[in-house]
Formats: sequence, C-alpha cells, structure tokens
Amino acid sequence: MQQENQPSSADTVRPIHERLGIFIEAGDSVDALSRIQEAERAGVKQVWMQGAGNADPLTIFAVVATHTDRIRLGTAIVPTYPRHPLVMAQQALAIHDFAPGRLRLGIGSGNHVLIQDWYGLAQTAPLPYLKEYLEILRGALKDGAISYHGTFFHVEHTSRNAYGPIAPRRATVPLLISAVGPKAFRLAGEITDGAISWMCPLPYLLESALPALRAGAEAQSRPTPPIIAHIRVALSTDEAKVKAKVRQGVQTAVRFAPFANMFAKAGFSGALAGDERAIDALAQSMVVSGTEAAVRQRLEELLASDLAELMLHLLPIENEAREREQLLHLIGSFQA
Repeated sequence: MQQENQPSSADTVRPIHERLGIFIEAGDSVDALSRIQEAERAGVKQVWMQGAGNADPLTIFAVVATHTDRIRLGTAIVPTYPRHPLVMAQQALAIHDFAPGRLRLGIGSGNHVLIQDWYGLAQTAPLPYLKEYLEILRGALKDGAISYHGTFFHVEHTSRNAYGPIAPRRATVPLLISAVGPKAFRLAGEITDGAISWMCPLPYLLESALPALRAGAEAQSRPTPPIIAHIRVALSTDEAKVKAKVRQGVQTAVRFAPFANMFAKAGFSGALAGDERAIDALAQSMVVSGTEAAVRQRLEELLASDLAELMLHLLPIENEAREREQLLHLIGSFQA
C-alpha cells in the first residue's frame, strides 16, 4: 500500500515534460541567456543553474525573466553564507516582479572550498545555520516582515522604514535546499518545498534519501516535498568514453567529505580507496547513457519510480553543441 506522504502519488499525475528540467552550464551571462532561450524554444519547462562563469545566477535570472515567457527558473544552488537571507529575499522579489510564479529558489551551505577558502568565512554547523536561514527567508517572502532571534541570526524586519510605514512585499517562491546526506534530506522534508540532489547514486536516492525525506515530512505532519534528482546524461554509445568522463567527476567529488560520506553510505567505499572497479560501478550508478531512444526509456523508468523530478545534466562526449541540441529535443519530445 502506498504511503500517504509518498511524493509519487502527487507527482505522477503531472505530465512527464513538467517533471523534467535541464541544468544549464554556460561560459558567461550572455551565453546563459542564449542557452535558456534555446531551451524554452525546444519546449523545456524548467532550467536549473549555479551561475555562469563566476556570474551570480539570481542576477542572470533577472535578465532572463525579461527575455523569456514561460520557462521556470531554478537555482541549484545559491550558497547561503555570502549573503544575508533578507538580501536573498530582495533578489527573489525582483525576479518575481518580472516573472511571477517562475522562480524556484534553491539554496544550500556550499562546499568548504568555496565558503572557507574563497570567501574566508567560517562554516560551522551548516544544517542548523541553513534551517535558520530558510525560516527567515520564508518569513520575509511570505509575510513581508519577520522578527527572528536564533543562534545565528537576529532579525527585525518590519513593514516600516526610517520615514514610516511601508507596504509589505510578498511573493510565493518555492524554497528548496541542496541535499546529499540523510540529515539534509530529512531537513528538506521538515521545512522545504523540495530537495535538490547532486551526484547521488540512483539506488541511494530511492533507498536512503527518500525515506529520510519522508521521515522529516511525517515528523512535521506535512506532505512530502519532491526530490529533484540530479542525473548526468551522455548521449553516446561509446561506453569507454562515457565511463572515462564520469570517472573524472567521481574522482573530484570523493575529495569532499559530504560526497565521500554519502558514497560510503551508498555502498561504494571501495571508490574512496581508489579501487578502479568500484569507481566505475559508482560512475555507472549516476549516469544515463546510450542512444536517444535508450535514454528516453531510462528516463521514463526513473519517473515511474518515486523520483518526483529529474534535473538532467549533459555529459558531453564528442560534440557538446550537437549533444545539447539532442537532449533539448528529447526533453521537448515528451510533450508531443
């Protein structure tokens, strides 16, 4: 019997093309705009971005919002530590003004190299910090004002300024968080509108992440939010080249503790020790590859499981432009 909070019960009634999105990689902001416009023309309903080069994704989306008509714009993710939650709310409001209902704001702690080494900021207790951050962000967007006093933040954001009362600004913006470990997925179930995975093996998402997400939702007596599953896609039948390309990503990821811990929980401890066969097995668990028809069939299978949405991330093998066009066509074809 299906669990009451199981996300598939609500999400499988949505058309498949509404449950597929593409992760955009671009060299700069102009390139990002061009690629998002290309995706919209192809019939893609959702794009996700971290940024373009070193450009800020929310700033890019403010421009994109005025140059597109329908496509949903999702951040995956904006790191929390470099900006105050009220600043994040102000940016979200600006995009909402131009594209109401189209922004999905994914936030997260970011990795320690980015936060501590690049920005020189202390990253302590990332999940408790993220929880407080999201509570302030949600309050600011939902109510237009918030009084909050926690461990990390003390905020008095009222509908007044130095000159007197001001009209509160409100916006309905779905708030999601990045999740790799079970604790993050549980937190997503407790307080967010969705969890965005990154480089998680597919069996791990179904067997560990989803139960943690549901447990968090059940503890708060709320519906289970969706998992937006990050899936690498290689439109190639050259298995050796696909394997070599995915392997590079795995070998980079295992250097970061959250991913190393997650891979160990998923049963790939050998990959952490450099075992070649284990690395290959881990890589295969995170990628969908083959002909366009084979990839389409596999995506249909994944969407028939308990994964609410897929964030498809092109893994270019031979010709990035041609393979990106193929992937866009494939996503758009689901609504035909």
